[in-house]
Amino acid sequence: MRKRCSIKRSMSLAGVALLRAGGALAGGHLDVDDAGTLDPGQCLVETWGGRAGAVPVTVLHVGPTCRVGPVELGVNLDRASNPGTYYIGPQVKWTWFGREADARFSGAVSANITFDRTDHGKPGRQLVFPFTLVATPDWQIHANIGADWAPVTGERTLRRGLGTEWALSEKVSLLAERNRAFDAWTTRVGARFNFSPLISLDVTSSRTGPDQARGFYVGLNHEFKRP
Repeated sequence: MRKRCSIKRSMSLAGVALLRAGGALAGGHLDVDDAGTLDPGQCLVETWGGRAGAVPVTVLHVGPTCRVGPVELGVNLDRASNPGTYYIGPQVKWTWFGREADARFSGAVSANITFDRTDHGKPGRQLVFPFTLVATPDWQIHANIGADWAPVTGERTLRRGLGTEWALSEKVSLLAERNRAFDAWTTRVGARFNFSPLISLDVTSSRTGPDQARGFYVGLNHEFKRP
């Protein structure tokens, strides 16, 4: 099992990409990633849906990931409404510092490529350096810095964010984060409900940009041993 409180929170553009049709999409709907990876031999399937924006956009996501050697390898499948657009692409993540189970501080690098199967054009890309500090056994702080390249246009924007999770018990954790991506700030709060050590449900709400556009998201995570 992992050393951190959560199951996996993979890299994400969800909060802002829902509001910008040209945004890349990837991974779980939390914008600030942690620095951990799956244990050897483990896999994870993340599924989530979200709806946000003044003109509401809905996104549905499926993202299987497995630990292969020292890295996580995965693929992301997404559909965004208004207009209907499909995305697909691989992702990779490597924890290069603090891989020990009792590490108080860890660092990672993660990257993905996103292909717009509807509009084609240039693939979207993302490169992020996540860091995690285990402040107490029940409290973790995550920091991210990186960049996004939007699909079709290839426009580059910087991203940075700070997030935290606090385990109230083995069953419930509180989540909060502040993240800037695609030149807009997103504030998100929510909770994670652990049905078992391997299955969890994330429920969050967000506000993005100067108009404070609202979003709501639900995600189900299932970790399992690779056959």
